[in-house]
Amino acid sequence: MARRRGPRASRAKQRRARRQGDHTVRSGADHRLAGIESIPRIPLLDVLRGVALIGMTVFHFAYDLMFFGLQEPGYTTQLHWAALAKAVAISFLFATGASLYLAHAHAFHWTRWARRLALIVLGALAITAATWIATPQSLIFFGILHLIAFAGVAGLAFVRGPWWLAVAAAVAILAINETVQTELLDARIWQWTGLSVARPNSGDYFPVFPWLAAVLLGIGAARWAHGAGALRRLAVYRMEGNVGRFVRFLGRNSLVYYLLHQPVMMGLLWTWLQVTNR
Repeated sequence: MARRRGPRASRAKQRRARRQGDHTVRSGADHRLAGIESIPRIPLLDVLRGVALIGMTVFHFAYDLMFFGLQEPGYTTQLHWAALAKAVAISFLFATGASLYLAHAHAFHWTRWARRLALIVLGALAITAATWIATPQSLIFFGILHLIAFAGVAGLAFVRGPWWLAVAAAVAILAINETVQTELLDARIWQWTGLSVARPNSGDYFPVFPWLAAVLLGIGAARWAHGAGALRRLAVYRMEGNVGRFVRFLGRNSLVYYLLHQPVMMGLLWTWLQVTNR
């Protein structure tokens, strides 16, 4: 005679099914953070990315003018252009680190993480392929997208740790960058580290040393703000109005914009030069 399953057995079966369908992994740190503060969306990060993208567009337009001979060689190496480029990169990488932490603060969402990482890797490879065809003399083999892909993996090691661990690692990276250089890493295959003596001629070069430090600082800052209960306060700040909505839209679609803005700008500038016979 078959034994009838009671409500308790049915509930246990449902719990097992939910666990098997759950693609997240929780640790003791996750549960401690869950008691601190839930994770709201932080519009300021979208604003930071959007403003950085606008600054990047301005810099790349100046670079395109130089590329087409409308400005003298070395134009974008002037102090103000170099400062703009560094400010844009630091802002974007800091926001990348903060977003990585906030996305996985309570649980690792492996499927979402892998999907986004795959898109970034494909974008980075597309840029490498395009520059290998169009400008092989300044091949982009480890630009900012390549670094973001690397940080998307390496940064996970710090998402679960205390905020000061990410900050300490960032300081260590900056210190190593200032003190360690070796010809053993001069081969192109190792120049992504940033510790080689030789510096490559690349249109976009963001090696791990020192640039990973900006991502780790973003992770540390977000982790500290979460533990201090500051995320709710930060979540209320945003840019309002049409300009604010546009900037936030750019920030939410940063990868697509990054991949498209240069081909569009260079295409328009080339067309204008052809039409005006310059």
